[in-house]
Amino acid sequence: MAAWQLVENSGRLATAFGSLDAVFALSGESITRDACSEVIRVEIEGLRYYVKRYHRAGSGLRRYLPTPRIKAEWQNFRHFSRWAVPVPILVAYGLERRLGAFVRGALITQEVVGAENLWMLDHLGDERLRDRCWVDRVSRQLALATRTMHQHHFAHNDLKWRNLLVNDAGDLFFIDCPTGSFWWGPLLRYRIIKDLACLDKVASRVLSRTQRLRFYHQYLGRDRLSAGDKLQLRRIVKFFEGRE
Repeated sequence: MAAWQLVENSGRLATAFGSLDAVFALSGESITRDACSEVIRVEIEGLRYYVKRYHRAGSGLRRYLPTPRIKAEWQNFRHFSRWAVPVPILVAYGLERRLGAFVRGALITQEVVGAENLWMLDHLGDERLRDRCWVDRVSRQLALATRTMHQHHFAHNDLKWRNLLVNDAGDLFFIDCPTGSFWWGPLLRYRIIKDLACLDKVASRVLSRTQRLRFYHQYLGRDRLSAGDKLQLRRIVKFFEGRE
């Protein structure tokens, strides 16, 4: 049984992305590939699209999980959209099962024109990372979006610089969130610290201490830190000590 949803059903999109069969027949520029999945980039009517295709869900019982990675990713995209957390436009998504086992699935997003991920900007030595106003603009967007997720009891679980896009206008977008999920109590608090620590891992090398502290204030939404805030901050900074 195959279930496929084309969000924007118009013109050549309906032909290229109209079914799982059509999507898996597409050829395009290879972006990434691993044992279970691949991402290609295709161009249609002057716009480029990223097509993520899963050929398998893994071995053993993973094939029978009710929410495979590809489904979790499109569900999380839809959560983000409802919460006004910026993400690329979701064009189509769906999967196929046979006798209850995952067979294949796909997710298609429209390219954010002129965007690059933050990790690559650092890798390329982009001058914008040394522009205080630009950094503050991105920092405020990131702080608000991250706080919004966490207020909904949701943790990204892979909130790294490579999963954050910024376009030429300085607008931020979240991408690649197949392992994000809802948590409560101590498990949520741990996942929140992990999310913030993942962000700070590169920030500790690229940004000043003042910029990193300002982001934490922006995330909390207040100017003064309580004793509990300071304890959480220490846990964030020390999170990866001895782990790598």
